[in-house]
Amino acid sequence: MEITNEKTSPSATTTSADLHSPARNASEAGHPLTAKPWTYRSRRIGPIYIPAYASPPFQLGLVAIVCFLCPGMFNALAGLGGGGQFDATTANNANVALYSTFSVVGFFAGTFANRMGIKLTLSLGGIGYFIYIASFLSYNRNQNGGFPIFAGALLGVCAGLLWCAQGAIMMSYPPEASKGRYISWFWMIFNLGAVLGSLIPLGQNIHSDAGGVNDGTYIGFMVLTFLGAAMAWLLVDARAVQRADGSHVVLMKHPTWQSELLGLVETLKTDSWVVLLFPMFLASNWFYTYQFNDVNLARFNVRTRALNGVLYWLSQIIGAYIFGYALDISRVRRSTRAKAVWAVLFIITMAIWGGGYAWQRQYTRAETSAEGYVKMDWTGRGYVGPMFLYMFYGFYDAAWQTCVY
Repeated sequence: MEITNEKTSPSATTTSADLHSPARNASEAGHPLTAKPWTYRSRRIGPIYIPAYASPPFQLGLVAIVCFLCPGMFNALAGLGGGGQFDATTANNANVALYSTFSVVGFFAGTFANRMGIKLTLSLGGIGYFIYIASFLSYNRNQNGGFPIFAGALLGVCAGLLWCAQGAIMMSYPPEASKGRYISWFWMIFNLGAVLGSLIPLGQNIHSDAGGVNDGTYIGFMVLTFLGAAMAWLLVDARAVQRADGSHVVLMKHPTWQSELLGLVETLKTDSWVVLLFPMFLASNWFYTYQFNDVNLARFNVRTRALNGVLYWLSQIIGAYIFGYALDISRVRRSTRAKAVWAVLFIITMAIWGGGYAWQRQYTRAETSAEGYVKMDWTGRGYVGPMFLYMFYGFYDAAWQTCVY
């Protein structure tokens, strides 16, 4: 199983006590230390504390940077609407292929991760983002719609691998009491990639009111996604990661697809209430296409779409910080926190999407796709309201995803 934002936590074959008990040292778990001694030394440069290279914070930071450079750039490009093109048809076709393979491979990705290891799985996942963006650069030149569809299908495979590896690390490395904060840190760094990625087309198209981005935007994204795929190899072996209390990580082994199916059936038998969470899982990704293509692309010119993207992903960082830390408040019982966050999510869902419904009633698809339709610019009257609506969409997504984790 995987987690997408293009975000599910893997099942474990070890218990929670196995994963987090300080008594579990490397030799007891059958996981000998393999990293160099220097990787276990933390450093301080003036007031700045740098955790040990083989510590969970540092390693999770590396994973976040890989996602910053790979899915982060994908999100920046997707946030422009239509993959940065004037017309969304090609991007829509590519996304159909992407999520068709993603939904299948995500279920089987754990088996591949078990065989290949975390670093190779994460790196191969990153390569798919590079090829996907390259396909839109090609399309910009030759209008060959087949390449983006192929690249989308390939990215579905690669994204399933990447998020599978990310989920295994995210669920195994942090101590139980700090998972909310670790998730928020990851989400903040990950979405910072989309912020910086959105600044690229904003800077390159700031004096343009055209409908699509230029070649330089795609080339910049390609360089960054390739760098992200390469950085996956900087991770240390999971068996060498050591927490502050001296305990070592026991990386959760993904089950095979057969045991995954059997485990799902068993869970539904013993804890049938989990079915009520399925709609929440399904709702965690459906709105991206609407927000990027039917709001941002439909109503705004390219430079304003880029600005909206910067604000959208900045709002994600704020939402992740607030909800991640709130979920770790130890003074409040976990059940109370769960009920409180459900109430908050219900309220902001009604408020934000109610505002979105009011905005949507102002235009139709036929109107915005008509020849000669003039798209909104940030200098025009009436921009401030939809700008804040788009920011709230980003905040809401981070709040929802943090709670789903």
